[in-house]
Amino acid sequence: MIDLEFVQQLIRSVDESTIDNVEIERGGTRIRVSKTPDHAAPASTPAPAPAPAPAPTAGNASNSPAPVAQEPESGEDQGGPDLLEVTSPMVGTFYRAPTPGADPFTDVGERITKGATLCIIEAMKLMNELEAEVEGTVREVLVENGEPVEYGQVLFRVEPA
Repeated sequence: MIDLEFVQQLIRSVDESTIDNVEIERGGTRIRVSKTPDHAAPASTPAPAPAPAPAPTAGNASNSPAPVAQEPESGEDQGGPDLLEVTSPMVGTFYRAPTPGADPFTDVGERITKGATLCIIEAMKLMNELEAEVEGTVREVLVENGEPVEYGQVLFRVEPA
């Protein structure tokens, strides 16, 4: 099985290089990363496909760390100078709550602790919990429930404690 860190590094490597696409097969799993859309594929299929990640369990919420909260670039309109951005570690569907109709994991103005679940990103029928890597207060939620997200897309802005 291919781990998420390997896939993320592969995406970064293709993005930073002059190659247009790469396809790798490991342990029966095939990954294709491409900078340009595959014209033979349906328009709704995202170009970089994430590898399947182990489903979270009650005792082990996530086998892979959430993306590092990053300082916003200067010049961006981020709503405040000290906000950290939490980005998506994969392509998938964003869910704010564990089940439809349930309260969201977190909301604007709520205080979060390191390790707290912020959202779920569904990728290839696997639910991946995204955990906070910083303690602070959620200042913005930039994605609507059920929206598709891309790798590296900003999901939350957090004011660190």
